[in-house]
Amino acid sequence: MNKVEIAFKKLEEYVEKEGYKGYDPYDTLNSFWPFKVLGKWGPVLATQFQKRNPVNIRPLLGIKKEINPKGYAIFLMAFSELYSKTNNKKYLEKAEFFFNWLGNNYSKGYSGKCWGYNFPWATPVKYMKPWIPSAVVTGHVVKGLFEFYKITQRKDVLELMESAGLFLDNDLEKYIDETGLSISYTPIKKDICYNASLLAAESLAKIASLNNNEKYKKNAIRAVEFVLKKQKDDGRWNYSWSIEKGTEQKQVDFHQGYILESIFEIKKLLNVKNENWENAVKKGIAFYTQQQFDQSGRGFWRLPKIYPVEIHNQAQGIITLVKLKDYDKNAIKFATTIANYTIDNMQGKDGHFYYQKFSTHTNKISYMRWSQAWMFLALTELINCSK
Repeated sequence: MNKVEIAFKKLEEYVEKEGYKGYDPYDTLNSFWPFKVLGKWGPVLATQFQKRNPVNIRPLLGIKKEINPKGYAIFLMAFSELYSKTNNKKYLEKAEFFFNWLGNNYSKGYSGKCWGYNFPWATPVKYMKPWIPSAVVTGHVVKGLFEFYKITQRKDVLELMESAGLFLDNDLEKYIDETGLSISYTPIKKDICYNASLLAAESLAKIASLNNNEKYKKNAIRAVEFVLKKQKDDGRWNYSWSIEKGTEQKQVDFHQGYILESIFEIKKLLNVKNENWENAVKKGIAFYTQQQFDQSGRGFWRLPKIYPVEIHNQAQGIITLVKLKDYDKNAIKFATTIANYTIDNMQGKDGHFYYQKFSTHTNKISYMRWSQAWMFLALTELINCSK
């Protein structure tokens, strides 16, 4: 086995030993401490402090290792892809386990089945209770279901995807203008977050590719058109756009990879032949590889900030390059470089991947969804494309 395969095996053993449960960078509000009584900034500041704290004090705060639906969705995706490549029945059994859990544990009271995080989370403009569904969590579940459907062709899998489509299409508000539309992050508030909107659109495109839903196709294409208008001349996208203020949140990180992946998937699923889409992806992948990573495979945090090296940036870099390998002749080679850097600098002896690496220290806390699930998928896709 080569370095990547050895690292994957160690990670596979680790996540299985942990039962695919763990802590999360954003799980602070699962504590028994009533941060909410401190006003709207209390939960926000508590969460941000905990994200930056390299010492894991969660047990002292009453925070337990839990199942994260998005983490399970990512594992479903990875194990389905592993079975597709290897025909190893143990991978099919694992995928079946994650499918069953997701099918039995969803948020109720919406147009269709949907999923949210297992913890409350807060921003200065909204407070989300546990299990409030979102485009991001539900979108990743649909991605996992899509891969599982490809290896099983089961009607119940398609039905669960179609139910999720009802939530994405009916319960998430849409912002519409002359350039296209944007699908909101959650049912709580109409907003514009580029990667979240495209993930919802990609999910609708996946469903439409199986049941030929023309409305879903149209909305997925319009969502891409909206985001293409927000691309900058150098190829990057910012994170979001405020409807109220008419300004963008300038955050350039792994979400660039999300956006590129969704545009590529929608284009492929719906067989879109559009020169503007092609040029946008080419500009975007060039910016991503040339500006957001150095040649050693070390990803930059949030441009122009270099540190910390962030595990999610590393994992998404691998995934994006594997997915979009036809746009860059060196994509697989560079994805391997990113993987090797990450293994050498951010994997512990027990197989888990560290959260963040600074110039002076490393945050070695293990986060099951944020770190382990994403690296599990990234290494899966890199190994699969090399065989």
